[in-house]
Amino acid sequence: MKITPFELAGSDERGYTCEYLHERSGKQLIVYRKAGTVSGRHYHKGISATKNPEIFIILHGDCKVNWHHIDETEMHTAKVSGPVKLEVPPDVWHELVMETDCCCLELNSLEEHKADTFYL
Repeated sequence: MKITPFELAGSDERGYTCEYLHERSGKQLIVYRKAGTVSGRHYHKGISATKNPEIFIILHGDCKVNWHHIDETEMHTAKVSGPVKLEVPPDVWHELVMETDCCCLELNSLEEHKADTFYL
């Protein structure tokens, strides 16, 4: 048996993020967010293959997802409960409002996220 603790990649008042190397598919993020916090509020252009579309898995918890295409103003909203998979296409601004503590898996590295994240 091999046991490997995850290294902390960052933390703030919302919770914390760990990055790990999945030997079969590259670096990925484990994201823990506290109830009442918000993540996202950005969009991706699809420059990185891992952001075209962005795949975000809510493993546990309840949240509200808000989104709209960057060329439109109409906001869409869905309430989701984990486990659920979100696929966010390029040029779609999105945010997650955590209604409970949430545990999520983001299928990209921190480098890929930073290189393909834009704000309105």
